[in-house]
Amino acid sequence: MTNAPSSHPIAQPPPTALDRLLRNREASFWVLQVLGWSAYFIAQYVSALFYPEKLGPDKLRGYVCVLIVAALTGLMLSSLLRYAYRRIRDRPVGQVAVIAFVLIEVAALVWRVFINGAYIAFMDEHEMFSGAAHIFAGALISTYLLMAWTAFYFGTYFYEAAQREREATLRAVALAQEAQVKMLRYQLNPHFLFNTLNAISTLILDRDNDTANHAVTRLSAFLRHTLDQDPMKKVTLGQELEALDLYLSIEKLRFGPRLRLERDIDAGALTALVPSLLLQPLVENALKYAIAPSETGGRLHIGARLIGQRLLLHVADDGPGLADEALFTAGRGVGLRNTRERLAVLYGERARFAGHNTSPGLRTDIEIPAEFAS
Repeated sequence: MTNAPSSHPIAQPPPTALDRLLRNREASFWVLQVLGWSAYFIAQYVSALFYPEKLGPDKLRGYVCVLIVAALTGLMLSSLLRYAYRRIRDRPVGQVAVIAFVLIEVAALVWRVFINGAYIAFMDEHEMFSGAAHIFAGALISTYLLMAWTAFYFGTYFYEAAQREREATLRAVALAQEAQVKMLRYQLNPHFLFNTLNAISTLILDRDNDTANHAVTRLSAFLRHTLDQDPMKKVTLGQELEALDLYLSIEKLRFGPRLRLERDIDAGALTALVPSLLLQPLVENALKYAIAPSETGGRLHIGARLIGQRLLLHVADDGPGLADEALFTAGRGVGLRNTRERLAVLYGERARFAGHNTSPGLRTDIEIPAEFAS
């Protein structure tokens, strides 16, 4: 019994440290908070260096203390704003704007109380920074800073919400496609099983018990392979051909010398990835319409080659072909229809599925992007 070939999921690169940080929203918030308020401190300090006549060495040391108080207080108040915004951010936009403005004004006044107090404590600036009037005047500048912080917060929040909605939509589409592909894939097995059991029944009626026993054994191996495979994952063309050999070995018992097999497979194409059991319904279609009706049987040709970044596959027979090639788009049974729909789901417009008469016979072509296991 042939072992079922392994499937190859698409490899995903390991997440970087930055990816892990961005996924941890709490950690990324505090990192941005520390970086942002550190940048505020540095910008204020550097701007003070351009006016040495106003800040001597003693006053510069005091100003550094003021900036430390301002940065730490700004970090604390903006963090408190964040927790308040969490409670209101899903309300109507008008309510959010009004409540946020009130919170900003309150925070700006509190922030200015700390800053003015620092000026008085560390720089002895009693006249310029004492009294309610100086607090309200300075709060205007603090208001602009906190409004900028608020705009960045809500901009980030709504961007993340849009990204989460987009990811949820993509997951829903992926799950729908997976369900569709599995449905299409598993429609093939009952179709093939019915035909094979009918052939085995004929062998038993003809008292060809040895051949029937071989057919049952090989059918078991083929069904084990099909049930072990995930239709959403892909296998190499080499593994696909091994699975096809299991199927053809069953049909060879049925047709005997009437079935003549030919292959033209490029060595480089054997490692390309294809959907599992992609070729089986095409072969089954050729056997049903070209080989079985003929008393002398016929030829079945399977080919594969790589052209640039494309993988070309074909299955051809020397049967009667189609009276009208346009009928191919309507399919000649469930196998062809399911193959067309599987390719549409997995590849969209990147896949080509077509058939044409070859006088004699019919050739079915598949063209898909060339993919390889990493």
